[in-house]
Amino acid sequence: MRSMKSSYPDPAMDRPRPEGRFVLVLGGANMDISGSTTQPLVLSDSNPGRIRCAPGGVARNVAENLARLGNTTRLLTAVGDDLYGRSLLDTTRHAGVDVRGCWVLAGETTSTYLSLHGPDGDMAVAVNDMGILECITPERLAPHAPWVHQAAALVVDCNLGAQALDWLFANHGATPVFVDAVSAFKCVRVLPWLANVHLLKVNRLEAQALCQFGIHDEAGIEQAAQCLHALGVEQVVLSLGERGVYWSDRNAGQGWHGALPCSVVNATGAGDALMAGLVHAFVAQQDLRASIPFALGCAALTLTSEQANHPGLSVTAVTQCMQNANPL
Repeated sequence: MRSMKSSYPDPAMDRPRPEGRFVLVLGGANMDISGSTTQPLVLSDSNPGRIRCAPGGVARNVAENLARLGNTTRLLTAVGDDLYGRSLLDTTRHAGVDVRGCWVLAGETTSTYLSLHGPDGDMAVAVNDMGILECITPERLAPHAPWVHQAAALVVDCNLGAQALDWLFANHGATPVFVDAVSAFKCVRVLPWLANVHLLKVNRLEAQALCQFGIHDEAGIEQAAQCLHALGVEQVVLSLGERGVYWSDRNAGQGWHGALPCSVVNATGAGDALMAGLVHAFVAQQDLRASIPFALGCAALTLTSEQANHPGLSVTAVTQCMQNANPL
């Protein structure tokens, strides 16, 4: 039996948050370590370059973005009782996220994502160590059932294991569930519960994995959205990088929306910002059609930051970004 420390200490939150309902986010929190070289990589040798270490993880990134947009946000994730784990929770708490429910597990290693990039910026290889997320079990989740029921929205990433997903979908009640597919490999974990998903955010490869057919053109993208609706998903947002997004609401139409122009500094985290924008707009009672431009604004602003979370993200900053992209 793995030992577990009590939940993370609850110092005063760094930012005031409005009273009332909150968004609950569950999934991965990683320490992202990336190495980059200015010369072509040489295998089996030491390569001079630059190494960066930064907070990451889909759920953690989404939670930070939601808090920066002014939402009362709670995060449930597991970290090790180690330097990376304490750093992740400190950073996330200082961004305004309530991390009291996070599990700090003695004897476990905090999730770590290690990537190596050549001079062109493309990733050459990566290793992820996320085994600790298997420690998020129904037994650990059960005491948080009141949070699940009371949340204005529940955001889940597919880093969670099958048992955790099974518990969440069996116990979410009337709380709308937003799912980030994470990757083509991991997204299939949510297949048994798609009928319980309010909104699913996928990219083309993830949609292919879920629908089990190739997507090669616009017609294929539209067909994939209809396939996901047939599997039970109420709303689909298919992220297409520079192309923007294709969105589809089973009961309220569909459409294309181009990405906002911006100077790209780092693509990491843009999808997480997109998801945060969608959830923020939903909590503000906007329909999917109206939420898409704001969510794309969140992604565009994040693309201009070296970090996976833009430190200046706010409703005002996103609105300004949207106005700059679409001047009168």
